[in-house]
Amino acid sequence: MRTILISSLLYAVLSSLTAAEQPVPKSIEHLVSITLTANPEIRFYEAEIVKARANGSTAGKQSNPTLELQYGRNKLIAPGASSDGLAFSASLAQPIEWPGRLGLRKAIANRDIALAELGLDRFRFHLASRVRVLGCTLAAQQEIATAASEVAARYASLREVMVQREPAGIAPQLEIMTIEAAALVAESRAATAAVAVQKALLELNQLMGRRADSPLVVKRAALEMKAAPVLETLLLTSMRNHYDLRIRRAELEQQGFKVELAKNERYPAITVGPFFQQQNAPALENQSIIGIGVSFPLPIWKNGRAEVTAAEARQMQAQASLSAMQRDVERQVTESLLLFKTQQTRLALWKSDTVARFSAAAALADRHYRLGAVPMGTFVELQDKYLAAVESVTETQVQALEAALMLESLTGAPGSLITLTASKP
Repeated sequence: MRTILISSLLYAVLSSLTAAEQPVPKSIEHLVSITLTANPEIRFYEAEIVKARANGSTAGKQSNPTLELQYGRNKLIAPGASSDGLAFSASLAQPIEWPGRLGLRKAIANRDIALAELGLDRFRFHLASRVRVLGCTLAAQQEIATAASEVAARYASLREVMVQREPAGIAPQLEIMTIEAAALVAESRAATAAVAVQKALLELNQLMGRRADSPLVVKRAALEMKAAPVLETLLLTSMRNHYDLRIRRAELEQQGFKVELAKNERYPAITVGPFFQQQNAPALENQSIIGIGVSFPLPIWKNGRAEVTAAEARQMQAQASLSAMQRDVERQVTESLLLFKTQQTRLALWKSDTVARFSAAAALADRHYRLGAVPMGTFVELQDKYLAAVESVTETQVQALEAALMLESLTGAPGSLITLTASKP
């Protein structure tokens, strides 16, 4: 009776996933569109671009001039006379940078803008890929949960009928125990799929900027897999278009400008400007001074060599990071291509109605077992194989999608290997 109650409760919970209370199913591409519009983290990357552009708008400009004003009292004492008056001075100084320094700063700022834009493009691409994987995972686990709950309810119903017959002898009792054991396995699979559904649902809602417990139903989409190019072509494309490699190359180029800027900044900036001084002494004389002042720091204790050495060291680190990432991308491309081809070969061996045929066979076995035309072993085996087929097909499709999206990410070519076509009826 405990198994029957558990089966009934689990069936009711899992049935709610497809009940009429649920919202209208949405396609995966619709979810991608919503996510790219509503994801809150995108605002962060967009703000980075705004900040980089704001800094870039002033990077190539001269520093503002400095206006200095002084005001005081002037007291002159001479033999036989003295006088008090006003004294004030004014100077306007303009720092003049060493030639080429402003251009280097502008170039560094432009690379900051390019890095911010690359960061946004990379995040949007990975975000869309993650939503597609989660959408397919959610739809797949919903299908597994539905199939498992169907089989579990079938076992529970059959056991209830068998118990009511009050069977005598060891064989009927063993059949009941077999049904109960098979029901427990089916319930475990249903519960596992239900947990996976909830995890995918929570993450999807988070990426879409919605409450974690918001209901969501995803339309099952068919995967249209394209033939993968040869490995050499993929490696060349990934070296050219991979987002992280492009970021590393931009950082390396930017670090080269920083080295040149550090060398340039060893020469001090010069500050030039006119000045005017006036001292008033009514009883004696008024004195005015007009001239041009020049000032610059003396590089005695801080000559800039340490800054140049540090910048060159960071440039070497950037070069090493780029080389290491290139090797890592080569490995990832080779691994992802192998996985993609493996899953593509597996999917090609299955017909589009494989799951439907196993479902029909499981239902047929149930009816004929109740009529006594099919033995217990055949009935249980077909139920188990039906669940195994659903799990295998859906998991292979999800793995193929992940491998294809990984290759597209590595090569920077979205839509080149896989397409999510219209959902199945």
